[in-house]
Amino acid sequence: MHRFVASGFSVGLIPSKLWGSDNGAGTFGSALAALLALLWLHRPWWVHAGVFVVFLALSLWSSRPFADDHADPGWIVIDEMAGTFIAVIGLAGWPWLIAVVVARLADIFKVLPGVPQAERLPGAVGITTDDVVAGLYGLAAGWLAMAIM
Repeated sequence: MHRFVASGFSVGLIPSKLWGSDNGAGTFGSALAALLALLWLHRPWWVHAGVFVVFLALSLWSSRPFADDHADPGWIVIDEMAGTFIAVIGLAGWPWLIAVVVARLADIFKVLPGVPQAERLPGAVGITTDDVVAGLYGLAAGWLAMAIM
């Protein structure tokens, strides 16, 4: 059960099946989260926040058995899903899309303050927190875009 949830309900295993490596698995997880987030796009912000909290808890719980020695296996994508869900809280339209893209890029490149530091935290917390911090950058970018638009 841990592996099924940690892999984003098996979405994180797709790249390994397609091209024999985990490269791109996080993007698959983020894409699934973005598609799911579209289902409640026009719900109140607190629904978005609640979904994030659920996926944060799922990420911490499900990735724990696989988090030895600061390991972050590529097929674990529930953390990217949590990061995507925090990025879109209260957003719709272009700001929503900007938030998703910024969160994903912040997680991939890990150059923004706090993201690489969060990744170095031990265990499931390190696996999850870098994506949450990246998602917060996405959320900030989305809300800034909404304020400008």
